[in-house]
Amino acid sequence: MLLGDARSGKLAENIVGFSRALRRAGLPIDSARIGLAQQAAALVGVSRRQDLYAGLESVLVSREEDRQVFGELFEAFFRDPEIARQLMAQLLPSAKAAAHPPKRGPRAAEALTPPRSSTPPKTSREDEVSLDAAMSASDIERLRHADFQSLSASEFVLMERLVREVSLPIPEMRSRRYRSASRGLRPDWSRLVRETARYAGEAPQMGYLRHQYRPLPILILVDVSGSMERYARLLLAFLHQATRGVRRSVFSFGVSLTDLGRAFRERDTDRMLALSTTLIPDFAGGTRLGDSLAELHSHHRGTLIGRRSIVLLITDGLDTGDVQRLDRELSWLSRQSRRLFWLNPLLRFEGYQPLASGAAVLHRYADRSLAIHNLSHVESLARELAVLMKTP
Repeated sequence: MLLGDARSGKLAENIVGFSRALRRAGLPIDSARIGLAQQAAALVGVSRRQDLYAGLESVLVSREEDRQVFGELFEAFFRDPEIARQLMAQLLPSAKAAAHPPKRGPRAAEALTPPRSSTPPKTSREDEVSLDAAMSASDIERLRHADFQSLSASEFVLMERLVREVSLPIPEMRSRRYRSASRGLRPDWSRLVRETARYAGEAPQMGYLRHQYRPLPILILVDVSGSMERYARLLLAFLHQATRGVRRSVFSFGVSLTDLGRAFRERDTDRMLALSTTLIPDFAGGTRLGDSLAELHSHHRGTLIGRRSIVLLITDGLDTGDVQRLDRELSWLSRQSRRLFWLNPLLRFEGYQPLASGAAVLHRYADRSLAIHNLSHVESLARELAVLMKTP
């Protein structure tokens, strides 16, 4: 069998259909990558299936978490002619799914489901009613405990809406400022003078002063490296709504530090996410936490207010920078903050141990490590923070 020109014939169309399925599963694939895939297929040929697999994977997969999805879709597309026919006719409403499809991950399964383009568009209210009716209690419970990394594209969009509704009551502390109250230890002489003048020398009741209570300031540091990409987006959406009205400073870090204060000033979460994507230059890159903390120490130390700030450090601890520098900067950060909480998605694995060099340093300086890999743990974060803040 001669391969022929990859720009003509069935092979080019098949690669386009396969690439579109991968894109529906959440892989970042554009027309340039599809062109590279066709060139790779022309170079390796189709005589050996493993060579074609390796050639397409090298140009279509750029993230470790997408390799399993690629393998599942490759097996489905190049083994089952019926699946291939359906993917090539995705825009046709008459395409039917296989009677007994093999068990696949949610991202691959959704990508293999043809869209129903003949269905008239629904309003947002109709979508909401349909979603509530379609999802049973067991489905909702499964979604609450599903790892963010394993969600399909539609589940991820739904999860992004759900995390915005989770509240995060921030622990409060007594301020040095006072406010007027009906009871207290100190008389409010200013109020007494005003009330006396207002009521012709006879104040109706004595006013007192009480200390004000204010939420503790928060410093949020979010890892936006490749392994944290999905977690970062969902947690940014969660914290944007949950910390509204609280004095907060938000930074992302990968190979460098980025101030997201401008993005978090947006009232709409979607606009905040879009602006954050524009501001972050190293999204889905590597991780050098030590260098980022050194930049925070040098240029943004004012974000840590009087050793009262709660620091939420969101990362998996897979750091590739200088360990000694990381140790030095984390020591400074822990001294300047009231509490340092490490929100680690890798705690989803039973028996997880911080064996990586960066994770070991983080484990030593963090006051507590908390899991943050699904909706259930996001909902319990506020409760755990309140308990931990009360402990000495």
